[in-house]
Amino acid sequence: MEFRCLAVSGSLGEVWSGDTLVVGLFSGAAGDGRAQAETLVGGALEGLLERRRFEGKPSQTLTIERPGHAPATLILVGLGDPEQFGLDALRQASAAAARSAAAAGAEELALWLPIEGLEPAAAAAAMAESVRLALYADQRFKSEAEPRSEPRRVTLLSPAAAAEAGLAHVEATCAGVELARRLVAAPPNKATPQALADEAAAIAGSFGLDLKVLERQDCEALGMGAYLGVAQGSDLPPKFIHLTYRPEGEVTRRVVLVGKGLTFDSGGYNLKTAGSQIEMMKYDMGGSAAVLGAARAIAEIRPAGLEVHVIVASCENMISGGAIHPGDVLTASNGKTIEINNTDAEGRLTLADALVYACALEPDAIVDLATLTGACVIALGEEIAGLWSPSDGLAEALLEAGRAGGEAFWRMPLRSSYKEGLKSPIADLKNTGPRPGGSITAALFLQDFVTKGLPWAHLDIAGTVWSDKPRGVDPAGATGFGVRTLVAWLVGGAAC
Repeated sequence: MEFRCLAVSGSLGEVWSGDTLVVGLFSGAAGDGRAQAETLVGGALEGLLERRRFEGKPSQTLTIERPGHAPATLILVGLGDPEQFGLDALRQASAAAARSAAAAGAEELALWLPIEGLEPAAAAAAMAESVRLALYADQRFKSEAEPRSEPRRVTLLSPAAAAEAGLAHVEATCAGVELARRLVAAPPNKATPQALADEAAAIAGSFGLDLKVLERQDCEALGMGAYLGVAQGSDLPPKFIHLTYRPEGEVTRRVVLVGKGLTFDSGGYNLKTAGSQIEMMKYDMGGSAAVLGAARAIAEIRPAGLEVHVIVASCENMISGGAIHPGDVLTASNGKTIEINNTDAEGRLTLADALVYACALEPDAIVDLATLTGACVIALGEEIAGLWSPSDGLAEALLEAGRAGGEAFWRMPLRSSYKEGLKSPIADLKNTGPRPGGSITAALFLQDFVTKGLPWAHLDIAGTVWSDKPRGVDPAGATGFGVRTLVAWLVGGAAC
């Protein structure tokens, strides 16, 4: 799919020729879109809208066929209240319009959506990313692919010539999101720890990145008892992945991205039961998918001065004669001992050793992403991810990057008194606290494995990596959540 911007003024039909045109209409009578649509439908717009019950509600669409005219298909998309219109509403409208255009068989598509009051390049990026991501479809595991179409070329019609600059990173960013979606959606017999290592190797080979994969014996030598304790119940060997992008010239900023990489989580001896979504635990590696997707995007964008390390401690959490028991005590690579009071709180154990490893790289900041707790889903639902950080600067930079990337985060508290719930009578700490505030105690557990004073943020994306139905720019299924935020943060230049 090819994108371009075309600065326009006057009638749209006079400056662009193609088969399908999208025009955005606000609710009520506001906006220039109505005048453009009035011209295209021959002056009978209001009667047509009334008959078709089109009110301009957010993401509402109306397809009008115009045989013998150019464009042959006109799609009206609702923009909602003009007072509440912004980048998020622009994304929603673009995604809805793209789906309607694909259903109409569009080959040459143009979008005329208002961007007055928005930064032109950011608006262009939002529209282009939304069109491409909304039309994503994964049919790898079907014996016969379902027929589908998408436009070959998409033109963003805008009065601002500066909008073109927003398309610079669209291809790389969307490719990263799509990679994350493929990894999360793949069944656990396909997306194994070895498969994640192979994907990292493919990125390294395609873009000239450095890759180190630590095997079980390498992790043993580093004392990674927490990570290996989780891995010991599976027949599949663990893979500790370290992928590195290094820029040409001087490094002015070094960051580490850590992704939880549980390719399947049975819960261990605290077995997940019916109703606990055990069949969906293939998405428990959503954090690793996000950081690998971000690595693929950064590798293509190649920002100057930025060094990015991507860490994934990948394994399965399974039941066997060799699996960890509730009540076991594990020793992490920083020497801390952990009493296991719940084998289904395994992701934080793998992240503990990954964070110790990350701190040894002496970065300017560390960000970890994990489908860590059901408690975060209860707190924030399926559209907002949780963010914990002791660093105000890093937290605000990530929140702003989320807004720029169209992904929602809410900063949560790291209340030190809640750490009382992690005290163990026999070890340094337990791996879970009481049920209340479970996402907070999980973040506090991770903080124990981060060097004090080093800017660090934990992103709990448990509710956002999967959607049972199309939502905004996301199709049903894997969303690739986190990639756009990480790319916006890394390319934007704010480390902490």
